[in-house]
Amino acid sequence: MTNSTLVASTRRGLRLEYLTIGWNIVEGIVAIGAGVAAGSIALVVFGLDSFIEVGAAGVVVWQLKGADEERERRALRLIALTFFALAVYVAASAGRELILGERPRESILGIVVATSSLVVMPVLGMAKRRTAQQLGNSVLLADSAETLFCSYLSAIVLVGLGLNAVLGWWWADPVAACGIAVLAVREGSEAWRGDTCC
Repeated sequence: MTNSTLVASTRRGLRLEYLTIGWNIVEGIVAIGAGVAAGSIALVVFGLDSFIEVGAAGVVVWQLKGADEERERRALRLIALTFFALAVYVAASAGRELILGERPRESILGIVVATSSLVVMPVLGMAKRRTAQQLGNSVLLADSAETLFCSYLSAIVLVGLGLNAVLGWWWADPVAACGIAVLAVREGSEAWRGDTCC
């Protein structure tokens, strides 16, 4: 790869990360607000994941602006820790909701936010993946996995919100959140081990 191609790919990676940060700040605020209003743990967790995505994108920006091997390892570990933190919070909150039988209300706004994310995140994640492969950058590749994880999360949240809204299955919301926790542990473990091959 020529120096000019490397510079262009790095700039593209930075633009994708800045876009990720902006999108996720708005998404996180809206999702948490809608989740609190509806009493939906899955929607609140979805919003929290948006802020974890902001943190991970910040780690990637930090790494892209001055990468060395040690910095890359630390960045991968930081991304992994964000997944683990999310999994712990989700499991505890979903378990509490199931035990107490707390019933969330319908959330049309939550459905709109999750649907928007389901459209945007796969496109953003694949663009990050392509750029990471061009750069041979495992940190950006790990972050692309986190962005794609957000699209899986969107699908899970939509199923939970939809089942609650249409069929009144209140328990679908915390069960969906438990599915999110399992995915988060898997993605975090891969990032921790550095299993992100370009």
